[in-house]
Amino acid sequence: MTVTQRRGRKIMMTAGELDAFLADQRTCRVATVSLDGAPHVSALWFLWDGTALWLYSVVRSKRWADLRRDPRVAIVIDTGEEYDALRGVELSGAVEFVGEAPRTGELCAELDAVETLFARKNFGLDAMPHDGRHAWVRLTPEKIVSWDFRKLGGA
Repeated sequence: MTVTQRRGRKIMMTAGELDAFLADQRTCRVATVSLDGAPHVSALWFLWDGTALWLYSVVRSKRWADLRRDPRVAIVIDTGEEYDALRGVELSGAVEFVGEAPRTGELCAELDAVETLFARKNFGLDAMPHDGRHAWVRLTPEKIVSWDFRKLGGA
């Protein structure tokens, strides 16, 4: 994973700030490449495990079809209304598919912790409710760019 920023080093999040921000946020915007090469952007809940971003996607979605054909993505998570409160992260790279698709709850050790954390964060449950419509995608980012305009201190 590369965390490089040519510009904006002053507003770049530290590793700890990045982890805290991604743990606190719920919704990301996922940009995929459509069959005709056009970008497609959709909103999705996610889980950050400290090294990878986990997405639980509907398998009969345009997003899923795009990723099956071309696993490259750019994902943005951001917050803030006023200029001096804007914070965010862009992660990019190629995704990997993990577990069965669609997910029915078949044993998969790699998903045990992910599903427990995702269920608690997004559903307030201790176990993942499998509906036979979703499946897991993992992005271990090749590149991360972050910003926290609060660091500008009104400048």
